[in-house]
Formats: sequence, structure tokens, C-alpha cells
Amino acid sequence: MATFFGEVLSVYSRAVEEDEEDLDENEEDREIRRELEEKREVCLQWNTEVSECLSSGNKLQCSEFILAVGHNATRFVSKYVVSSDNWDTVGHASLWNERNQVIAGQSREESACVFYRQKDNPSVLVCQVNCYIAEDQLFQWTEKVFACIQPRGLSVTVLSDSSVADYQTSDYLSSSSAPFLRSLHTSAFIGQPVCPSLEQPNIVTGLSAAVLNHCQVHHISTVVYQCYSDVIGPDSVTMETYKSAFTKLGETIKLSPNADVYKFITTTDIQSNLYI
Repeated sequence: MATFFGEVLSVYSRAVEEDEEDLDENEEDREIRRELEEKREVCLQWNTEVSECLSSGNKLQCSEFILAVGHNATRFVSKYVVSSDNWDTVGHASLWNERNQVIAGQSREESACVFYRQKDNPSVLVCQVNCYIAEDQLFQWTEKVFACIQPRGLSVTVLSDSSVADYQTSDYLSSSSAPFLRSLHTSAFIGQPVCPSLEQPNIVTGLSAAVLNHCQVHHISTVVYQCYSDVIGPDSVTMETYKSAFTKLGETIKLSPNADVYKFITTTDIQSNLYI
């Protein structure tokens, strides 16, 4: 290296040393990333009957797939759909991330993604998502689940919770009557949704968006019903809002009129508080 006075000094290039250090750090980072990916892998576990079907190269013959995401959506399904004896638990998806922890009083299955199948009509599948799925796990969950389902003749209905604070509108009065439903559907969806379409610039996020995007690419008839509520946590009025979404399913799924909604409402732990 030459100085301003013309001296030539025998020193090592700092850039070379940094590059070598970066290489060592990158190798270590890659190892950490591999371990983290393994830890965050989505694992599907099915009962014996379904496992044998899938292992033989077949897929689940499914005409209706109901996906419930969020406190009120999952509890609505618990009350009105799978509370009867006409449903079998056929599998669940388990995953780990920083926010996905088992809540006190819940079993591991209740805090995961549980799949139910109708006894009288095995082509009807329901999934309750009671856990948080991180952004890097959404694509993996969607790909693995839909890889098990025959897409031909499949119709997907997604029930999803959202806060009314996330709803953007120029008319304040239109958002003051929460809870209310808005819908988005794929181009393969035939028919009319039971509620108005989601207005721009509002968007669907999380698992609902991942499923909608997957079904759009694979030409699967899908509609997302997003419920905007001004109540944090399970709420009986918000749950009732999802009833109208099942009017389009006809006789495929009959809602149970006798279940007690209040036994599904529990106190939700507050993660953060302004006054804490």
C-alpha cells in the first residue's frame, strides 16, 4: 500500500480479511438457518385410514373444504358444525414459532390445526386453525395441506377474523356497525357471495391470503369471508355473523341449533397493555 508520501507498506488488505470473515460467518449462518428451518417445519399427522390412502398415492376426495382462522371463526365452527357426533377427527397440523404456544387449559391438538371429516359425507372436510402461523410457514402449510386434497371438484370456504381497526373506508358510519362480513373470491368461484366484496385498499392477509392465492393459481373455487369485529377475543355476536356464510352450502353442512355458545367463550390473555 502506498502512502501519500510515496512509501510502500507491506500490509494485508482489510477487504480480504473481511471477506474471509464473512465466509466463515455465512457458513455458520447457513447452519443456523438449516436448524431453524427444521424446527419451524409444518408437520401433518393423519389417522390410519387417511394415512393409508395418501401412502398409496391417492388424495382425499373432497367436495367442500371449510377453513376457520381466528378465535371467533374457530369457535363458531366448534359450536355450530363439529359439536355434533357426525364428525370424526382425522388429523392435525403441528408447527412451532415464537408466538405459537399452548394456552393454559388447551390440549396440544386444540392449540394446533385440527381436521374433521363428516361421517355421512366423507367428502366434507373442516379445519380449525387455533394457532399462529408465521409468514415463513404460510406457504409451507398451504402447499402441504392442499397436496393431500384432490383439487378436481373442490370448493373452499374460508372464515377469517379481523379487527375493524384494520378496515379502511371513507364512510365512517359504514364501519360503525361492526361486526360485518366482507368477501374475496377466486376467478373460479361461481355464484354470488353472501356479503359485499372487500373494498380497496383493504386486503386479506395471513393464512387466508395464502390459501386464496394458492387456489387462484390452481383454479380452485374459493371464497374468503372476513369478519370485521370491534371486540378483541371470542364474542358471541361476532360468531353469529358467520351464519350467513353457510347459507350457500345448502344441505351439505347443517348448523347445530342447540349448542351453548357461551361455553366456547374464554378470557383471552392480553399480550401487551398500554398501562403495564
